Amino acid sequence: MNTSLALRIEKALGLEEGTLMILQVYHEIREEKRKLSRKIKPDLSKLRPALFWDTSFENIDWVKHKLYVIDRVMQRGNEEEKKLINDFYELQEVSELNSIQ
Repeated sequence: MNTSLALRIEKALGLEEGTLMILQVYHEIREEKRKLSRKIKPDLSKLRPALFWDTSFENIDWVKHKLYVIDRVMQRGNEEEKKLINDFYELQEVSELNSIQ
């Protein structure tokens, strides 16, 4: 966004200077996280797409829909699928903790 335009909009709306810039940064961070989360997937060759008959298997966000995935696989998956999901989400938790530190 053009800086002078942002300043004029902030002034017109009675917003504190820099508010739109802060919102833009938050938006960009959210978009980056969304892009990264789509790249993080378990080994899909070991999961039957039929487990997720009610959704598009290719469009599952394995990070965002973590609880849904775990619940579905634990209810309907075979032992290999359950182990895969358990291992995947344990590793993901570890990497999330490492990125915080």
